[in-house]
Amino acid sequence: MASKLWEKSTQVDRRVEAYTVGRDREMDMYLAPFDVLGSMAHVTMLESVGLIGHDELPVLLSGLRSIYDTIAGGGFTIEDDIEDVHSQVELMLTRSLGDVGKKIHSGRSRNDQVLVDLKLFIRSRIEDLTKSMTRLFNVLIDCSERYRDVMMPGYTHTQVAMPSSFGLWFGAYAESLVDDLTVLSAAYKVANRNPLGSAAGYGSSFPLNRQMTTTLLGFDSMDYNVVYAQMGRGKTERVVASAIASVASTVGRLAMDVCLFNSQNFGFVTLPPEYTTGSSIMPHKKNPDVFELTRAKCNRLQALPVEIAMVTGNLPLGYSRDLQLIKEGFLPAFDEIISVLEMTADMLEGIQVNDRLGDDGRYDMMYSVEEVNRRVLSGVPFRDAYRQVGLEIERGEFVPDKKVEHTHEGSIGNLCNDKIRALYDKTLSDFDFDAYHRAIDALIDSATR
Repeated sequence: MASKLWEKSTQVDRRVEAYTVGRDREMDMYLAPFDVLGSMAHVTMLESVGLIGHDELPVLLSGLRSIYDTIAGGGFTIEDDIEDVHSQVELMLTRSLGDVGKKIHSGRSRNDQVLVDLKLFIRSRIEDLTKSMTRLFNVLIDCSERYRDVMMPGYTHTQVAMPSSFGLWFGAYAESLVDDLTVLSAAYKVANRNPLGSAAGYGSSFPLNRQMTTTLLGFDSMDYNVVYAQMGRGKTERVVASAIASVASTVGRLAMDVCLFNSQNFGFVTLPPEYTTGSSIMPHKKNPDVFELTRAKCNRLQALPVEIAMVTGNLPLGYSRDLQLIKEGFLPAFDEIISVLEMTADMLEGIQVNDRLGDDGRYDMMYSVEEVNRRVLSGVPFRDAYRQVGLEIERGEFVPDKKVEHTHEGSIGNLCNDKIRALYDKTLSDFDFDAYHRAIDALIDSATR
């Protein structure tokens, strides 16, 4: 059995080992490629300050590149008696290279190692998330344009209120994604800072060059104060989880709308039949299970920041093992929100809308405000016009004029989708993903065999 990185003369009780390791091996598979990248940057820096020999650096980089390729090819595993990904990478390197592999941990701790792994993971997954958000945004804008003139009732207090349109409905969720992207941009800035070199939270007596690893890994800057770098564990995840929750809030609300609008009582939209499911007893059923599960998944994602806050809320300064548990909810959250976005986009691409709702007598009352406004425009004071129309409705004498003329920005007749798209594109441009790709590509290229 392999010894732990921290073991000396006493071997830990097996039950304690199982309890403390928990699902860490499983969760650390998410971090494996990023652990190798962090080690590549670290050993390059160690060579520059004389802690690794000039002739040892290419050997270590080649060994790390081999492990990186193994991970990319799906052949990497964390062995049963190995605690975590950090131990596994170091063990593989030592098996391959001998004692020189033991030098890579100089000047760092598993604390700043997992911190940099998480930051690199978050940065990569935020890029994936923006791609899925952009696809859904484009689908929503396309639907808004396609159905811009199709009327539907708007609701307040779940009561028919005023005229709306499918153009407005789809466009509203598109613009909501703009704000979600803004929140995600802020989270990206928090994550894109280098904690490497903070060691266990109090720095190192080695003459580390933290700016060098910051540049090699393509971070915007470093977490300067080494104590704060460690305080960022949990905080960064909570900030990013809040951004994911913001996206989930938008999509979950859309899913709820679709579940209602697809029901026979509303009949506003029809889902593609291949995306609905049936009943084991009722042959007529076409259930919106996809959107129901989407709603539930989004609700669960919105709980994630609270879960992280409850784990971290009463921790003292410095590392505590409690933080390990955050991985279990946080790391898979990206896969979940991305799958939600992709499925929602698929569904909306095939959705059909009811183009006759504006003429349905059940919704005649939504035109009452239009009539009040017409009378105001003809010179009747608003309160008088409101009372006149209200009394006509009470007497059953109201006859709606279904011509709707809204011209101001963002209204039925002026959706401003071009402005919304421009705002989205500007927000998306704030993410400079190319900068970190250039750095990572150069780092990998330096590790030629």
